[in-house]
Amino acid sequence: MQDSTPAAPQPCDHPFAPQLEFAFTVDIALTKPVWVEPSSMGTTRAGIWAAEGTFEGPRIKGRVIPMSGGDYPLVRPNGVIDFDARYFLEADDGTPIYLQSRGYRWAEGDAMERMARNEPVGPGEYYMRVSPKFDVPQGPHEWLGKHVFIGVAEKLPRANRIHYFMVL
Repeated sequence: MQDSTPAAPQPCDHPFAPQLEFAFTVDIALTKPVWVEPSSMGTTRAGIWAAEGTFEGPRIKGRVIPMSGGDYPLVRPNGVIDFDARYFLEADDGTPIYLQSRGYRWAEGDAMERMARNEPVGPGEYYMRVSPKFDVPQGPHEWLGKHVFIGVAEKLPRANRIHYFMVL
């Protein structure tokens, strides 16, 4: 009998393989979603606002500006959630930072149903990745607007925690 467990990821030894540097983690408390079902696109659309939150990393920390935006996910017929999040951060030095992020969440088995009921789900039970970009003024945080980032997200009950990594 053949084992169907996928092999563990292996480091990429390609000469142009990107390196990653941890940038920061953001914790976002979310409002109750507003649903459009079915939307004019024949799927399900939601609006979920960023109620409040904080972020912190080695070079930056601050807060999520409450109700400055949110996520407007589209739930595809195959169950994949297509994120489109836009909101503002504020660094501790007062610098405003616009964050726009696209990404996907999906899972096999009943993990998606458990997340929808705001039940805890283990990180290995689902895929939730985002690709953000930042718009920042000149100054100490302009590095955010000069690099590509990826985010590995955690779905928490009524919240998200996203760990952002800068691609070097």
